[in-house]
Amino acid sequence: MMADYQNLHKQALADITAAQDSNQLESLRVSLLGKKGSLTEMMKSLASLEGEERRAQGKNLNIIKEEIADALSSRKNHLEEAELEQRLLTETLDVTMPARPWQVGRMHPISQTIDELVAIFGQMGFSVAEGPEIEDDFHNFTALNIPPSHPARQMHDTFYLQPAADGSVPVLRTHTSPVQIRALKSQEKPVAVIAPGRTYRSDSDQTHTPMFHQIEGMRIDKHTHMGHLKGCLIDFIHAFFEDDSIPVRFRASHFPFTEPSAELDIGYGIKDGMIKVGGGDKWL
Repeated sequence: MMADYQNLHKQALADITAAQDSNQLESLRVSLLGKKGSLTEMMKSLASLEGEERRAQGKNLNIIKEEIADALSSRKNHLEEAELEQRLLTETLDVTMPARPWQVGRMHPISQTIDELVAIFGQMGFSVAEGPEIEDDFHNFTALNIPPSHPARQMHDTFYLQPAADGSVPVLRTHTSPVQIRALKSQEKPVAVIAPGRTYRSDSDQTHTPMFHQIEGMRIDKHTHMGHLKGCLIDFIHAFFEDDSIPVRFRASHFPFTEPSAELDIGYGIKDGMIKVGGGDKWL
């Protein structure tokens, strides 16, 4: 049996020295020291030996096992260093190549939505009009027929700023309607503009924020009528939601600054000019 140990020891060391890569060395380790490895099987066979002989053979096998384990570890380190050296020789970095693009953030959903709105109305012939977010009383209220006693002028609805040198009190615009006034004053007729932008109102709860985005549209010429407005809004709904089958309903409503006035309902709950409300079968 001792001769078998010595032959195994000699052959194992030779095979370890001859291993050419880490995979080959790992296979060799499993064949020697794995659960069913040759050295492991020899260790199991010690159970059939008697006392003194078992201790002597066990000591010899442990010495052989340690030497094989040390040889495996040493060869592994050597192969890993050699493989690393080879990678360093073959894997080079070309510093003349352009750097990889670095994505810095993405477009904000509100900005994306505004761009989509501008594109749709642009195809209809509307241009974008802009104006200041800090407005004077005339453009924000007076020119829009909002009287001095109107609740919208009160401080609980409007953000007033410090008075100017001439005594006028500027405000954070409460809508983008002042942009329409400025467009009417500066542009030749006919006019077709949309006015997207930030607006401010002294209102804050679960469904309102002091600052929100709004878009208004205005078209003025001698031939435009209510039917054009309805057609424009229907086309917009279908284009924005990319679905020409979305039902649209107009219903008369009261707004102090426009006449005639209407509100628009959209959704698949519309049938025969009525809209389904709630979770039941009630139609209005």
